[in-house]
Amino acid sequence: MTIYLDNAATSWPKPEAVYHAVDRFMREVGATPGRGGHRREEEAQHIADEARDALAHLFHAPDPQGVAFAMNATQAINMALKGLLRPGDHVVTSSIEHNGVWRPLKALERQGVEITAVPCAPDGTLDPSSVEAALRPETRLVTLIHGSNVLGTILPVGEVGQICRDHGVLFLVDAAQTAGAYPIDMEAMQIELLAFAGHKGTYGPHGTGGLVVRPGVELETWVEGGSGVESASERMPEALPGRLEAGTQNAAGIAGLLAGVRFGLEQGGERIRAHEMELTALLIEELRTVPGLTILGPDDLARRTAVVSVTVEGYMPDQLATV
Repeated sequence: MTIYLDNAATSWPKPEAVYHAVDRFMREVGATPGRGGHRREEEAQHIADEARDALAHLFHAPDPQGVAFAMNATQAINMALKGLLRPGDHVVTSSIEHNGVWRPLKALERQGVEITAVPCAPDGTLDPSSVEAALRPETRLVTLIHGSNVLGTILPVGEVGQICRDHGVLFLVDAAQTAGAYPIDMEAMQIELLAFAGHKGTYGPHGTGGLVVRPGVELETWVEGGSGVESASERMPEALPGRLEAGTQNAAGIAGLLAGVRFGLEQGGERIRAHEMELTALLIEELRTVPGLTILGPDDLARRTAVVSVTVEGYMPDQLATV
């Protein structure tokens, strides 16, 4: 029996409905959403619209048209960071961000954006008051990972979201590790921008993800091209989602993503999460019996995801990964 332990990178195996949706789209639909007005294109557009509706429902987003598809969470994060930040702006983040956030921020720093990385505790936990203390008059954005891809720590995005709202600062959340598996309410958590991966907790295929944008948040385009609407204009459309969706989208992947999101909603997030944490508790219990092994992240399971990382005395992490 094979046990797959790489769900933090990509969930697998997928629900059967996902395989079926991708296969059906490729064989029976095949068209590109928003390109033309024939029957197959209309069906492709209908699938894309239903996917936006399902994702808006999952994240409690106010407007499905604010769901812009991307290849992955990293691309979605780049949409947000490069669409918002300009020289002289200040951004606050944490010390445990994924490179999907950190590398774009460092690139923007070279262009004149200032960064404050608020330190987390050794187990990855973050005191929301430290984020508030880092805010400045020129702070444009706070960006936080929701669940650490290394430590498994869940950051207090709800508390930080309220702090951002109180200070008039935009809030971007990287939900690559939590979307679909943990409750996310953009309204209650005061989140303006949510980046998600489609191929992890929402069970979609590779090459899917997106950025959810609250109404009123204006983003400059970071890539331009065909959009299927306003084609006579030399500029990208002003309205979402077309403003952020340059070029042909992964329509078959979006069909699979829709099936994955529906599967998760039907199963129920609480049920999925309870199963994940039952397995996580069992894994941690057994790992604690291994001599020389240290488990990273919070001891309290309520403060972590199902991501578990360890170190072993005498081994480098890359050596241990090949065992």
